[in-house]
Amino acid sequence: MSSLMTNASAMTALQTLRSTSANLAETQNRISTGYRVAGAEDNAAYWSIATTMRSDNMALGAVEDSLGLGAATVDVMYTAMDSTVDVMNEIKAKAVAARTPGVDRSKIQSDITELQNQLQSTAESAVFNGENWLNWDTASGVTSKDIVSSFTRSGGAIEIQVTTVDITSTQLFDEGGTGTGILDFDRGFAALTNVTGDGIFDFDLSGVTDADTASIDALVDGIDAALGQITDAATLLGSIKSRVDLQTDFVSNLRDAIDRGIGQLVDADMNAESTRLQALQTQEQLGIQALTIANQGSQNILSLFR
Repeated sequence: MSSLMTNASAMTALQTLRSTSANLAETQNRISTGYRVAGAEDNAAYWSIATTMRSDNMALGAVEDSLGLGAATVDVMYTAMDSTVDVMNEIKAKAVAARTPGVDRSKIQSDITELQNQLQSTAESAVFNGENWLNWDTASGVTSKDIVSSFTRSGGAIEIQVTTVDITSTQLFDEGGTGTGILDFDRGFAALTNVTGDGIFDFDLSGVTDADTASIDALVDGIDAALGQITDAATLLGSIKSRVDLQTDFVSNLRDAIDRGIGQLVDADMNAESTRLQALQTQEQLGIQALTIANQGSQNILSLFR
């Protein structure tokens, strides 16, 4: 039945065209934004998960920056400590050479004095971002430093984890002058015959004679003991440096993995969307043609009354 009041074919064609236009708009939006889930209205569950993970990833970015700062700090301290080991080996060799009968110990002491000055210079210059773990004041009461190492979310609870460095084991000099550092510690050298100074950084053996071999032996023992402590401190810093480097790599890889996971939840498949766009554009054109044909039916009815 043909009717002037109700054009069922046109209504059907119009409804189909509206649906096609809505789908086309959705596809064009996905292509323009690159997201399959751009907001909560697209998929509330996926959007919520993605939003939380993006926030956590930003926090991991801050952790990565903190790790970089911590790594740089540890690297400076390790480099200075490693240099100290080399200088201590030189001092030890000079002290052993002073054991040789008839040697000019004042000249040996001149070399040792320069090396001692180098020890203090190295410790004082081991500064990064205002931090110095080799030369600090014991009276400050600070005995450890924390390096932010990770950010975790377990059971919904957020936790920021740190790596703690015991800087009492890396202290070479006490800036406050109480002598708690490895190099300014009172090792009793002044009690040795013809030796002045108490610690590694200020002993003087220029007055030692060939008869004072026990004093030289005691000096070498003290230097070797200090060298052992410095080697342990360098080992500690090296281990921390290695751990921080590993954690930095892990955090970087973890951020990449989270980005990929978010992408799988909310990113649009551009290949699929471009194919869908072409199909919807074709459907839209066909819908327009169908609506045009349906509207021509009314014109045909009018021709019957001419």
